[in-house]
Amino acid sequence: MEGAPEENPMHRLQAQLQCLSKRVEELERENARLSSQVANCRCQQVDEKTSKDGNTSQPSGKDRSKSLCHPNIFGPLKGSQDGESTRSSDMEFTQKLSGCTRTMCGYASRYVALKIMYFGQRFYGFASEAQMDPTVESELFRALERTKLLVSGKNNICYSRCGRTDKGVSAIGQVISLFLRSNCKESIEDLNNNVADSVEKGFLPSIENEIDYVRVLNKVLPRDIRVLGWYPVSKDFHARFSCSSREYKYLFWMEGLDVSKMELAAQKFVGEHDFRNFCKMDAANVHNYKRKITYFTIKSCEERCNYYGNEVGAITIKGSAFLWHQVRCMVAVLFMIGQGLESPYVVDELLDIKRTPRKPQYPMAPELPLILQSCEFEGLKFVCSSEARQSLHEHLKNEFQTYMLQATIFLEALKSLSSPAAGGSPLHHAKSTRAHVPLVSRPTEPSYEERCVKLSNRDDRRKTGTSPKDHEAKRDET
Repeated sequence: MEGAPEENPMHRLQAQLQCLSKRVEELERENARLSSQVANCRCQQVDEKTSKDGNTSQPSGKDRSKSLCHPNIFGPLKGSQDGESTRSSDMEFTQKLSGCTRTMCGYASRYVALKIMYFGQRFYGFASEAQMDPTVESELFRALERTKLLVSGKNNICYSRCGRTDKGVSAIGQVISLFLRSNCKESIEDLNNNVADSVEKGFLPSIENEIDYVRVLNKVLPRDIRVLGWYPVSKDFHARFSCSSREYKYLFWMEGLDVSKMELAAQKFVGEHDFRNFCKMDAANVHNYKRKITYFTIKSCEERCNYYGNEVGAITIKGSAFLWHQVRCMVAVLFMIGQGLESPYVVDELLDIKRTPRKPQYPMAPELPLILQSCEFEGLKFVCSSEARQSLHEHLKNEFQTYMLQATIFLEALKSLSSPAAGGSPLHHAKSTRAHVPLVSRPTEPSYEERCVKLSNRDDRRKTGTSPKDHEAKRDET
């Protein structure tokens, strides 16, 4: 996938299976410990009393701050008592009471998918494993913790993401899945069965009276991240492996580029090919570099710079999966072709692994114009309340107008300069002043086989405790 090395699917499934097995063991232990207390559990008594009285009371003052519910977001809390302190989300665990999967404080949970958009300029990518902050994922989990939607720690909520976009890359259709707090009254097994049955019959599963996840999260998320929709999913859903296709879009200025040649070259990418010369190779984790591109177009966005008349174009690429930096590498080669520096047929040479076993050294296209446009799933129809949709519309409109005003300031600065020489628009794709070296004549990176040998030698040195210099000295002695 674009933006990160691909994980081994088998390892990923094994890891999730271990996570689920561990969770089952925890629930069984807690069920055994609490079975003797169920008869005296006050959660059901409070629910029954509340339904009889016809009203509910919310904790106030000091007790309100201890409540697991975020004030004025979810409404009255059921199954909790004033003055009861709650454990942190990492320490919470679930138990089955009254046919509903609940946390110890009486809150149900359900497995949902969230559709996310974000403007990636200030983020160090989507995933938070790199110990760099901020990331989109770290901001999402801060919002989930602040709104008290998490029912457990990150490792215990079956969390998965569809894509791991790089630093600076944006998304409109990113998808994640995880267990969140819910207003449901059914058991989690019944919910999962209902979702599967509903999808098979072609209608929406039960989502009435559910927490408005979109509205709740968007109230606390930073301005450059928004949840666009949510949908309940079955227990076997995985945001990455259940995805049938992904679509990326790359924006660019069309002036100075021969788009017809770029389109000719783009069609050569369609189909199943070995893309090792169009990615950042990760020989330690990725051993299959064949990917299938189903759609590849280059069109005008019909957006113009009023001062220079330059059009914004969009390269749209759709496929089942992508390699690390694959989209940006393909776009970089297309730009060379559009500038007349390379022939469209260079794509054929780079896709022929026998003819070109090593990737030529060339810079990738910039990350900022790249967008993860959509991730497609069978039977997944994201929903959003009318109130949340209206708020989203107003927010995105305001953001658009703000950025347009900022762009106008720079345009005014351009107008204040003396007129550029003919063909010298500042928005023009300037050709390099240095002589262009054809791709097939450039220095190359190590091949996949050479990288594997290097990794194997490194592992051997680690086992024996020898350094590369020791290894070379021993080789020279022989």
